[in-house]
Amino acid sequence: MSWSDALGEPEARPPLVPVLVGPTAVGKTAVAAAWAAREPVTIISADARQVYRGLDIGTAKPDRELRARVPTMGVDLIPPGEAYSAGRFAQEAAAWLEEIRAAGRQPVVVGGTGLYIRALTDGLFHQPPLDVARRARLRAWTDAVAAPQLAHWAARLDRRYAGGGRQRAARAVEVALLTGRGLTWWQEHARASGVMRPWYIHLTLPRAALQRRIAARVDAMLAAGLVDEVRGLLAAGAPPSGPGLDGVGYREVVAMLDRRLPEHGLREAIFIATRRYAKRQETWFRHQLSREQGAGSGSVEVWTLDASAEPGVLADQIVARWKECTAPRSPLPSVRR
Repeated sequence: MSWSDALGEPEARPPLVPVLVGPTAVGKTAVAAAWAAREPVTIISADARQVYRGLDIGTAKPDRELRARVPTMGVDLIPPGEAYSAGRFAQEAAAWLEEIRAAGRQPVVVGGTGLYIRALTDGLFHQPPLDVARRARLRAWTDAVAAPQLAHWAARLDRRYAGGGRQRAARAVEVALLTGRGLTWWQEHARASGVMRPWYIHLTLPRAALQRRIAARVDAMLAAGLVDEVRGLLAAGAPPSGPGLDGVGYREVVAMLDRRLPEHGLREAIFIATRRYAKRQETWFRHQLSREQGAGSGSVEVWTLDASAEPGVLADQIVARWKECTAPRSPLPSVRR
């Protein structure tokens, strides 16, 4: 029990934090960098792939020059073979938020992994204890099952399962079988409060424009040495089916190196997988953001912004609106003349 509970006083409201979201390749990093050129901003990356060390090209991770100019949290945390969850992200990001604010800087959450952002804004769910021995046996089974079959079982066991990578599917199977209820049920009915209040900037693009950006990004990644990056990771011992290399772009390169995908088909395979991933992201954000707006609290603002303009122009618009939203309000009622 907190002191405010003991005294019968209301808890202080979590801080309001800008959250820059949108599908892959929409331009989130460029806009955040332009924002940081105007204010002392620290970025919290909410990207499930950028947490991995060595996964730089295929995750479009902010380069070292940008990170030298703009403090960035949430990148290069773990090796590619280690699992990283939304729960762990929320716990670590809560500490980052306090650290950033204590330093007098403005935190900005930037990313396209909706589950990470939801863990920050809605809070984590309280999962019941799981039997250790049964969990170990089940984990051995999920590790051996092909990804499509694992996703099939996740959807069978949890009818509201929204898809995701291999790690997400294995988690859904594990929770459903060991607790008797789906992961989405636990997330909805056993959720604690979040560590921040979101102020959403949802970057969007017309479908054709986004697909052109995706194609340009895929070409740039391949030209920058994505295949060699994966070769180096595998040579260093990264498991080809591990959490890090299971992401879009990486799994296609692994398949090509394993001769399961012809080299001439690599570019198209990555483009198609990235396009589908962007579509899933857009669907998720539309559903999640409309749900938050419809919750009736009136405290969540979702600002949809066309990302066709230059990053500096968008950053100017965001800074102006953020200052307007956070400007102190007079306690006195306005007087009509």
